[in-house]
Amino acid sequence: MKKTRVLLLVAVIATLLSGCMYPQSERAENQVPDEAQLIVVQKAIDSFRKTSGGLLPIQNREENVDQYIKYPIQFEKLLNGHLDKIPGNAYEKGGIYQYVIWNAESKKPVVKLVDLRGAEIIRELNIKKGVNGFVPIADKIIGDIYQMDYVKMGYKKSPSVPSSYSSVNLPLVVKGSGEICIDYSIELQRILDEDNPKVKSGDDIRYLLSDKYAILPAYSLPYTVNDKNEVIFLTDKK
Repeated sequence: MKKTRVLLLVAVIATLLSGCMYPQSERAENQVPDEAQLIVVQKAIDSFRKTSGGLLPIQNREENVDQYIKYPIQFEKLLNGHLDKIPGNAYEKGGIYQYVIWNAESKKPVVKLVDLRGAEIIRELNIKKGVNGFVPIADKIIGDIYQMDYVKMGYKKSPSVPSSYSSVNLPLVVKGSGEICIDYSIELQRILDEDNPKVKSGDDIRYLLSDKYAILPAYSLPYTVNDKNEVIFLTDKK
């Protein structure tokens, strides 16, 4: 009996230790958007604005930065009386999401998320690009947007990004300038087919994602539709 109790105690301790040692970035609660956490952070932002005369607790970035990652939240400013703790799924706590402010210059700034898994894959590709000195091109898509030759970059198959909106993987494209972007056309076409929203050719339709989801389509290019209501890249020529 005594031996059984000892073995049981050892098993319990081992389980607890394995939970404590599990990498913060791998814990399940850090990998999913949490509506409750978004609401808490939104309330903290609103509270901060009231006490700061309309200012927002955001980092300063250059004007030409991607609009979806332009206003990351500085949680340190919120922890002083507005927020009890940083959300577990935030990048600052080992999560995969960057909390940002969307529509920061409007009367109602909204807390949104950026999935940083895409940023990490782009970073890896940029390292490869740095080694080669350029991005090998496979085919031209439209305008100055191209498919990359991943074989020449040293990959056995095309790298892709797990979608923040469904179970599909999203491809990547590259601009003539060398900027690597995530291709969200699969998700945009899905919304067009399922929800049948009214969209206008020539308009950037990425708002279909930013309006519907808590996660923004960061690291992307503008899209519009053709006369068949098919998603295409919105280029200068269009």
